[in-house]
Amino acid sequence: MKIGILAVQGDFEAHAAMLATMGVETVEVRTPCDLGDCDGLILPGGESTTQLQFLREDGLDVAIGKFAANGKAIFGTCAGAILLASEVKNPRQDSLALLDMTVLRNGYGRQVHSAVVSGPSTLRKEPLEMVFIRGPVIERVAPNVEVLAEYAGKPALVQKDRVMASAFHPELTSDTTVHRHFLDLVGIAAPTEVSR
Repeated sequence: MKIGILAVQGDFEAHAAMLATMGVETVEVRTPCDLGDCDGLILPGGESTTQLQFLREDGLDVAIGKFAANGKAIFGTCAGAILLASEVKNPRQDSLALLDMTVLRNGYGRQVHSAVVSGPSTLRKEPLEMVFIRGPVIERVAPNVEVLAEYAGKPALVQKDRVMASAFHPELTSDTTVHRHFLDLVGIAAPTEVSR
């Protein structure tokens, strides 16, 4: 089984490195055809307006919508979370609208300052390490969207069915908790981890 990682812009390589430590095969997704053999898809951090432009130019926006409609798992981090949101504000921008939530692009002044913090999570007993790099703020989630982790009183990791979004970068830590949860959504039992 393969996890696709959107590779049109942003730090997609860090997700591939994280999944490699977990023994999971990845493929870089740049065209709709690249999605063909993927069992799940990661939308990485980067610049959301630039990513959306690439998606539209190549027809990937429609392909990703069909991918989600077919019940495939999708995980967006930082800019990827912005792309998944049904509403993007401050400033407003279009999105894929696959997750019923409102995201502020510049929520804490000029987005969340870059920081490594810890916060409560439903994924484990210990606090979850979160790396924010000018992260968006998840301002609102629909009642049917589950909050998996919080930071500063706001949702930081959310999920509905097989679509998950985080305002932070779990791929920049050594903790595989978030990626392992995504693989559970995909239906892949991750093999034993190899040393990083």
